[in-house]
Amino acid sequence: MDLHLKIWRQKDRQSEGKLVSYDLKELNPHMSFLEMLDTLNEKLITEGDEPVEFDHDCREGICGQCGMMINGIAHGPLKNTTTCQLHLRSFKDGETVLIEPFRAEAFPVKKDLKIDRSAFDRIISSGGFVSVNTGQAPDATAIAVTHQTAEEAFDSAACIGCGACVATCKNGSAALFTSAKITHMVLLPQGKEERSARVLNMVAQMDTELFGHCSNTEACEVECPQGISVLNIARMNYEYGRALFFRKK
Repeated sequence: MDLHLKIWRQKDRQSEGKLVSYDLKELNPHMSFLEMLDTLNEKLITEGDEPVEFDHDCREGICGQCGMMINGIAHGPLKNTTTCQLHLRSFKDGETVLIEPFRAEAFPVKKDLKIDRSAFDRIISSGGFVSVNTGQAPDATAIAVTHQTAEEAFDSAACIGCGACVATCKNGSAALFTSAKITHMVLLPQGKEERSARVLNMVAQMDTELFGHCSNTEACEVECPQGISVLNIARMNYEYGRALFFRKK
C-alpha cells in the first residue's frame, strides 16, 4: 500500500515547526505504525536527510511513550489502542495521514514528534507514592482487601502516563492522569495514611505545571488507550474537598 504523510518537523522547542510531506510506497499493511516511521527514517537517512524524531520504548502498549496525534486523534483511529499497536491496515491505500506531536502548554515539543512529559514525573514526585518501611514483606493475606476494591484500584493503576488525555482535552487538563494516580493508592490500605497530603500536593503540582482545568467533556476517557474512567476525577475532587475540610479543623 502507498501512503502520503504530512509530518510535523521542528528542530527544537525554540524553533518554529512546519508540516513536511513524504510519500511511502509498497508498504506492508500488516506493518505497525512505528515500523512505518522506521521505514521512512531509513529512507531519509539513505537520502542524507534528518530522520524524524519520535518517542518509543516497549512497542507493546505498556510504556506510553509512543503517543502522537494521527489525523487529529490521539494514538490514531482505533479505540483503546496505543500508537505502537496501530497497524497500517487501519488506513486506506493512498490515504493522506497527518502526524503531529501531542499539543499542550505543559508538553513542550523537544523535536519533531518528541515531547517533554516531565511534568507528569513532577506530579508523581509530589505525592504519587506510599511511604512505608522497607524490609520483609508482610504476608499477602495480612491486610484484607476485597476483590472489588482490588479490581477498582487496578483499573486506575492501569494508566500508562502517555498524555493522550491532556492532548485530547480542549483545556489541556491532566485531571484524568492525576486522579488515576491518586485513586489507585487511596483505595488500598497502604495509601490511606497519606491520603490528604497526597491529593493536596499532587493537585497543587498539577496547577503549577500549567495544565488546564477539567470541564467534564469526558474526551479524555474516550481517547485514553487504557480506558481510564472519568469517575477517577470525581473521586479526586471528593478527596480534595475532604483534605481541605480536615485541614481546617
